[in-house]
Amino acid sequence: MSSTPTVVVHRDPTVLANAVAARLVTAVVDAQAYGGVASLVLTGGRIGIASLEALRDSPARPAINWRRVDVWWGDERFVPADSPDRNELQARQALLDAVDLEPARVHPMGALGGPDGDDVDAAAARYARELAGAGPGTAAVPSFDVLMLGMGPEGHIASIFPESPAAYDERTVIGVHGCPKPPPARITMGFSAIQAARAVWLLVTGQDKARAVALALSGAGRVQVPAAGAIGRQQTLWLLDEAAASQLPHDLRRL
Repeated sequence: MSSTPTVVVHRDPTVLANAVAARLVTAVVDAQAYGGVASLVLTGGRIGIASLEALRDSPARPAINWRRVDVWWGDERFVPADSPDRNELQARQALLDAVDLEPARVHPMGALGGPDGDDVDAAAARYARELAGAGPGTAAVPSFDVLMLGMGPEGHIASIFPESPAAYDERTVIGVHGCPKPPPARITMGFSAIQAARAVWLLVTGQDKARAVALALSGAGRVQVPAAGAIGRQQTLWLLDEAAASQLPHDLRRL
């Protein structure tokens, strides 16, 4: 079962980041009220990290029981653990170090020089096993409550780029080689993991993303525009600033 995308447009990136933070508080509190634990998949990029900073600074932040939050990542650059390019490190600086998380509930992807050395495929397989171990029953991944994604100007999400091998791959986690955007080696969740989330939120800002947004929402295929394949089981939200929404028909925009 999959959801129909909903588009919500905010004035600018700052307003959007604050709105995402407010939505996250509500989503996490509701998930915890229903099931005791909330499961989040984080994204990197400017707007993804700005949204985490906005949540860190939100007066509503204490409403969340942070000890009952599972944290995952949708993709990661396969660089050393202390590299400033790591999505994990940026997320820790933006939010995670400021809240009382249970360390065992934080699940970073593997790093270059970690248990798998320089083998990005082994690191991806390790993360896939970790996901499967946390899933209900025989499920390959947990039932993520919210999975957040950014999007590149050409429509890539996580580290799934147009026409790349990962766009055809049905595994839950994939080792990426020769990524067109540096660094070349990455780990990414695949479509099968992304589409297992209850809610998928795409956070997109900037005029340079407008064409890809319009393509993804007008029936493009996920191989050509991977963002088109980012669909949640119960909710798919496109959270845009006005620039990113500028090529959408007005009847698709909800202000």
